[in-house]
Amino acid sequence: MHDELIAQAQAWLTEDPDPETRTELARLIDAQDHTELAARFSGTLQFGTAGLRGELGAGPMRMNRSVVIRAAAGLGAYLKKQGHENGLVVIGYDARHKSHDFALDTAAVMTGAGLRAAVLPRPLPTPVLAFAIRHLGAVAGVEVTASHNPPRDNGYKVYLGDGSQIVPPADADIAAEIAAIPSLTTVRRPTEGWDTLDDTVLDAYLARTDAVLAEGSPRTARTVYTAMHGVGKDVLLAAFARAGFPEPELVTEQADPDPDFPTVAFPNPEEPGAMDLAFAKARESAPDLIIANDPDADRCAVAVRDGDAWRMLRGDEVGALLAAHLVRREVTGTFAESIVSSSLLGRIAEKAGLPHVETLTGFKWIARAEGLRYGYEEALGYCVDPDGVRDKDGITAALLVTELASRLKEEGRTLLDLLDDLAVEHGLHATDQLSVRVEDLSLIAAAMRRLREQPPTELAGLPITKTDDLTQGTDTLPPTDGLRYTLDGARVIVRPSGTEPKLKCYLEVIVPVPDRAGLPASHARATALLESLKRDLSTAAGI
Repeated sequence: MHDELIAQAQAWLTEDPDPETRTELARLIDAQDHTELAARFSGTLQFGTAGLRGELGAGPMRMNRSVVIRAAAGLGAYLKKQGHENGLVVIGYDARHKSHDFALDTAAVMTGAGLRAAVLPRPLPTPVLAFAIRHLGAVAGVEVTASHNPPRDNGYKVYLGDGSQIVPPADADIAAEIAAIPSLTTVRRPTEGWDTLDDTVLDAYLARTDAVLAEGSPRTARTVYTAMHGVGKDVLLAAFARAGFPEPELVTEQADPDPDFPTVAFPNPEEPGAMDLAFAKARESAPDLIIANDPDADRCAVAVRDGDAWRMLRGDEVGALLAAHLVRREVTGTFAESIVSSSLLGRIAEKAGLPHVETLTGFKWIARAEGLRYGYEEALGYCVDPDGVRDKDGITAALLVTELASRLKEEGRTLLDLLDDLAVEHGLHATDQLSVRVEDLSLIAAAMRRLREQPPTELAGLPITKTDDLTQGTDTLPPTDGLRYTLDGARVIVRPSGTEPKLKCYLEVIVPVPDRAGLPASHARATALLESLKRDLSTAAGI
């Protein structure tokens, strides 16, 4: 067994084009570190609907140049079979370790496969790549990013020519092409022949950002901004300057790209502590709101003053605020969201007479809603200009929420006042999440199995009126691994994360609000119910 493992590692070593990972792997082989080698050679990183994502390092279970070259070759073969001979593939990348290398490897492989490749000029937000695909008429796009994952990770996200991320069966077809590559020696990788784009595409993206704002709208809200050590700063500042907003005050410690993310445990605005420096800056400069992007700037977080403190708004709260803003601007088209997002969007759309669609989790599904005008998901993702970017976009979302804050400021009101209006009008829709990170993925499978074999009949004292096992699919949704419980005045969805080793439980309670005076009591009731749901669900799932 050990001999076979060493032989596998040595075969990989002979093909590895990267001196760093070759040195790393040679050291493990010399040390006969069977445990570490087994972890790296126990299979291959699976290419799925999020593309690839994993820890950097040598071996097929890690993100490295060998894995990326195979992925690019598989994608190239798939595109040619789809009839895209000589089609353009545009490639973007963030500022993580190895991102630039992976982007250049992809360009070389596409060129070698007879496709045309164009690489963005430097590390830029993921939405710029999503925009570039449609703008340049590409047949596909690749973004090298691990979004808000820990510093040790990187990833590989694939888009097709419509500018949205791949969905089945394309993912399985590409995976099959990757698996069919016998050896890296068969993959042609010329050292030139692709284009490196100039700033023309970025300028076109920035010109497009103006389209999300209403002509002549107020532009007075003052912001504190953090790029979370990612690539958002320059593009966001340029977009805000074009729009005529006050220049955002930067959280300087997190303003510039740094692949080690030194000030945060996880570079995700939702994680505890990630926003502490932004809150400190806001206490100093008293802005109207705080805006944060995640490292590849496709997500947008918003924080507001609440009494004497600052607090992050939930993705569902921002999702509802932007929807209400667009309704007031009298937009038309479909409002879409993922099934794990708040049902408040449906209420807002229905009252405005607009179509409303629920999709599976992820913008790869939301972006495909027919007639899409606005889409969001609770994980801080908002698509506010689907004709320009068919994906979540943290830059244009930041512009739109700052326009809303400016309009409310002119009226002597805040984002929290508008949230109160929505609660009185539609009932208080309060959401929360129970998220369990595991080292051992089998614990997630065990929790899902337990819930299926011993289904709960009530949670938080509320009877479960309907249980949907989403592996069966529904009239409107394709199959996915998840469970949805409908309760009297609440909803719970449990699913394994598609991008991280987490079991995620999405909770929503709907509490009637008689009038504004009744808001505190309704909030207290909602908080108690959510806590109770978390407790009972943990017990039921055995987590």
